[in-house]
Amino acid sequence: MSKNEEMKAFVAELKTQFKIIGLFLVIFWAIEIINQYFFSNNLNYLGIVPRNVVGLRGILFAPFLHVDFPHLLANTVPFAILGWFVMLQNTRDFYLVTLISSLSSGVGVWLFAQPNSITMGASGVIFGFLGFLLARGYFQKNAPSIALSLTVIFLYGGMIWGIFPSNPSVSWLGHLFGFLGGIYTARLIASK
Repeated sequence: MSKNEEMKAFVAELKTQFKIIGLFLVIFWAIEIINQYFFSNNLNYLGIVPRNVVGLRGILFAPFLHVDFPHLLANTVPFAILGWFVMLQNTRDFYLVTLISSLSSGVGVWLFAQPNSITMGASGVIFGFLGFLLARGYFQKNAPSIALSLTVIFLYGGMIWGIFPSNPSVSWLGHLFGFLGGIYTARLIASK
């Protein structure tokens, strides 16, 4: 493959990656706008309700729902940046990490969160991205993966404190189980 063809392939892959991240963000924002202005925030009841059979639906819906616009805004930038970092080695990794982190975060919250609570937001997936990116360097043991892990530690290392209980209105369990799902996915991908 010539240098020109390589550059075209690189640019095409970059466009694909930005479209994927952009699509997720458009969905997040559209749902929040619809929820706020047309449903008076009542869609939030589709979040995860622990140990309630109806609350199981929240495992699917919770990553797309947010408490309010500041909550969504707080999730937008790290979702975009860490999600793109997940794609750097292979765009398909994004889908697997997103799926496993979302499921592990949702199931963990459903099993262990406070009764009568409702949990929502993309932060479980974001912490899954974080766990994946930090663990990828360890499991793959190659220079690009290690460099990316170190970059993520430098840029987002402080997020790690979010997996511990601190603020009662923040689902540290969602963060923890999403993070563990990301680590598991890094191990799974490295073993292929």
